[in-house]
Amino acid sequence: MIYVTGDMHGDEERLYAKDFRRLKGGDTLIIAGDFGFIWDGSKKERKLLKYLGSRKYNICFIDGPHDNFDRINSYRETVWKGGRVHRISGNLFHLCRGQIFTIEEKTIFTFGGGESTDKNIRNENQVWFREELPSPKQMAEGAENIDNHDCKVDYIITHEPPSVIKSALLLRAGKANYVNRLNGYLEELNKACTFKRWFFGSVHEDRVITVKHTAVFKKLVPIDAPIEIKNF
Repeated sequence: MIYVTGDMHGDEERLYAKDFRRLKGGDTLIIAGDFGFIWDGSKKERKLLKYLGSRKYNICFIDGPHDNFDRINSYRETVWKGGRVHRISGNLFHLCRGQIFTIEEKTIFTFGGGESTDKNIRNENQVWFREELPSPKQMAEGAENIDNHDCKVDYIITHEPPSVIKSALLLRAGKANYVNRLNGYLEELNKACTFKRWFFGSVHEDRVITVKHTAVFKKLVPIDAPIEIKNF
């Protein structure tokens, strides 16, 4: 079984929550950005990452703006399930941007990245990294991989949503509309691709937005779970 959940921000309590007990050998959990457990390289951190990698199920994460890119990129890059990853420890993987993975015969396109709203008051390479937004090369690679799959995958997992979805969520919350180049890029994929469902984590909500777009946060959602749309 494949599950999706949202931002963890290094919160260890999440690892021992009730939902995690349903994970079994051979399962895969995909975290939609801001994993947060790779930060300072401390002894405590290394011990925790080794523990996570020793699970009988796979733990995979895409990056968000609150991840330490220097630390993540220091891990060995390899290929897993058809796409590029950083193998952190055992069964713990960082899924690189713009990759397509085949897991349990399901094709999954992943694209991390986001933008810190408070970056102007954060120190670069300490709590803010320029790599949080994707490079033109990463976006081109993602587009090429999608094109090579005839613009068709089963699922898309990103940290940020496409621009139309983000604008609607901001409007609903009474906030100023602000989208960046990553949201615009994802919107182009949204228009061009055929997919069953898109999961994203940046809004910190567990909510089905449309029949194809789902925000994830604390719940572990089976990737092929029936869709229940409530009032937006």
